[in-house]
Amino acid sequence: MTTPGVDDAVREKRPVTERRLHPVTPLRRAWAPVAVVIGWAAHDPDQAQRQLTRLTTTTLLIALAVVVPAAALYGFLTWWFTHFAVTDTELRIRTGLVFRRTAHIRLERIQAIDVTQPLLARVAGVAKLKLDVIGTDKKDELAFLGAEEARTLRAELLARAAGFAPETAHEVGEAPSTQLLRVPPGVLAVSLVLSGATWGTLAAALVVPTVLWLATESVWTVLATAVPLFGAAGASSVGRFVTEYDWTVGEAPDGLRLDHGLLDRAHETVPPGRVQTVRIVEPLLWRRRGWVRVELDVAGSANSVLLPVAPREVAESVVTRVLPGVTVPAGAAVSRPPRRAARCVPVWWRGYGLAVTDAVFAARTGLLRRSLALVPHAKVQSVRLAQGPWQRLWGVADVHVDTGANKTVTARLRDAAEAAQLLRAQAARSRTGRRDARPDRWMA
Repeated sequence: MTTPGVDDAVREKRPVTERRLHPVTPLRRAWAPVAVVIGWAAHDPDQAQRQLTRLTTTTLLIALAVVVPAAALYGFLTWWFTHFAVTDTELRIRTGLVFRRTAHIRLERIQAIDVTQPLLARVAGVAKLKLDVIGTDKKDELAFLGAEEARTLRAELLARAAGFAPETAHEVGEAPSTQLLRVPPGVLAVSLVLSGATWGTLAAALVVPTVLWLATESVWTVLATAVPLFGAAGASSVGRFVTEYDWTVGEAPDGLRLDHGLLDRAHETVPPGRVQTVRIVEPLLWRRRGWVRVELDVAGSANSVLLPVAPREVAESVVTRVLPGVTVPAGAAVSRPPRRAARCVPVWWRGYGLAVTDAVFAARTGLLRRSLALVPHAKVQSVRLAQGPWQRLWGVADVHVDTGANKTVTARLRDAAEAAQLLRAQAARSRTGRRDARPDRWMA
């Protein structure tokens, strides 16, 4: 009979088959030298223009004859020297043309694996795998794989991360998904029109350049201001519509599946047990329609949106699937700060609120754009009480709750005695919550 440590050693000695990325990948890598030239031209446009005027047709053709093959060779070599392999305990990614780099990604530390398909990748039938790993801020990725190969590899990695034996992990396949809801494009478009951020950035893009033109009459100053502002207005409206188009939420044993995108199609998974905070956002112009937006903080993950827009009842039902056993506190259950808090923050103090249940710490902020943040007690890493001199004068204090996603949720302007009691009680609830929490395991 062998021990687990010996078994692991024996498994590691088994031959590991290294694989290459899809043959279309060199086309993506070949753009790097061209991007360097474009970056130089953008950094010093005057010098670039002077150099360009000196070039003759013959010189330009010779330069193209050198740059294009060099870019193609660079793309081919970077693809040729990139390998990946799946062992019994880790995913290895070996890259580098001159300087070699090998990433050893432990399977049990994988939090999420997303499949994304930019527009050209969808045309070519390839996809990109993005991996969220505990303890790393930068995502490792495999770009590109065949679309079917990417989904098969994702399923195998998640099966191994869940504890399936290496001999059977490749047979598990992708867990079946049940669709919970789909956001109609018309509803998404109306929600963006009714969003204050869209109109605010558009108004700034129209007003600020006009004022600058009247003050300076400088075309370059106006362009330098107008272009970023119109870009921000486009990102908050058209950009969000393109990104959040056909938003679909499905439920599977490995978490909630999110599929979305008009041009670039993304297939993401909200990891089970990894959600640190859920925020239910309610803009002012959405309230008559009963719509809300649901955002997430996931430890080590880029997933930040669960639902771009949905009726409140539907959104709350989805929240209960992300945070099992959690009920979203009703508006009446959220208590406001004492009236003397108005001496610290006039008018806006009415937007603050707090509710603490057996499952979550819930803090509300915002008067025009209300946001209710839900933090499960088991996800609280630390709790702090802060009280400035003006707050001490009026007997109020802030209670800050820190989560594993390096984010903070704050209950603002609570009565000082209530805040001190809340500090002690929340520390006890967090210890109990972590003790009783279920393990954060895939498909567990």
